[in-house]
Amino acid sequence: MTTEFSDLLPVIIIAAIVLVAAIWLLLRANRKTTIIDEGIRARDVLDEGAERASRNQALIDAAPAVVKPVPTPVAAPVAAVTPPAPAPAPAPASAAADDLSRIKGVGPKLVALLGELGVTSYAQIAAWNEADVARIDDQLGRFAGRITRDQWIEQAKLLSQADEAGFAERFGRNG
Repeated sequence: MTTEFSDLLPVIIIAAIVLVAAIWLLLRANRKTTIIDEGIRARDVLDEGAERASRNQALIDAAPAVVKPVPTPVAAPVAAVTPPAPAPAPAPASAAADDLSRIKGVGPKLVALLGELGVTSYAQIAAWNEADVARIDDQLGRFAGRITRDQWIEQAKLLSQADEAGFAERFGRNG
């Protein structure tokens, strides 16, 4: 080593130690969390008797928002008034409704929605014509288009005839 370097070595070491200490203090001061000594417990806002936050109390006390109903779009007038399409013929009364969830593309929410619309059997779906499909499809909301896309009528025909082999061949096995 040269004598100049060995003379500056203690200064370099002290400067490095001071730099590390300064960085540590800077990072410690910018911490987002504060560590509380184990023996001292700070008062939590949620402790019993704590004062409510005033900025949130206004939201709690406010009346519920009024939701305006969305107007239903009106179709253009038609020259000849056509009577509404009749409801699909109800299926023969059975002891229990069919398990509509066996139809591919029909889940629990659609089963409930179809039940509200009075559709509970494969025979009802198998008997739908284009007008019935359009009427039911309009009432399916976000599920609109599923009837034709997932071929519900074809599936329902096979299931209403108890043609399990034909159903499995055409649409696959369930579950």
